Amino acid sequence: MAELKEGDVAPAIISKDQNGAEVSLNDYKGKTVVLYFYPKDDTPGCTAEACDFRDNYQGLQAKGIVVLGVSVDDEKSHQKFVTKHNLPFTLLADTDQKIVNDYGVWAEKNMYGKKYMGTVRTTFIIDGEGKISHIIKKVDTKNSTQQVLDLINN
Repeated sequence: MAELKEGDVAPAIISKDQNGAEVSLNDYKGKTVVLYFYPKDDTPGCTAEACDFRDNYQGLQAKGIVVLGVSVDDEKSHQKFVTKHNLPFTLLADTDQKIVNDYGVWAEKNMYGKKYMGTVRTTFIIDGEGKISHIIKKVDTKNSTQQVLDLINN
């Protein structure tokens, strides 16, 4: 699939959340959606990013912004992550890697000289019509909410 760019229609999503409920991106038509992809539940960078969204969640909600996190972890892992860190937003379980592939964030990574496939941390901001308005490729895990707000407010 070609790399997604700003202005493209966001690929459809139908997935299970941390509670096993089916979630579709279409459920959020008319709202701004922050769709953030992260590598793994309960790892340091992913926890920092999730907790930054958690700590700023009320302000995001007040602006009508929906936050959806996506990783290839399963529902049970997401449930533990949500409970441990009191996350107030939805996490989607992409165990078949369909969403990460559709959004082009499943790629070869390199850690300590070892190559492997994994999720590249990326945030997509999707407008009320379902179009990608912004893509953040260099995510600052401790200030991810501010990165989003800086783009939306401009």
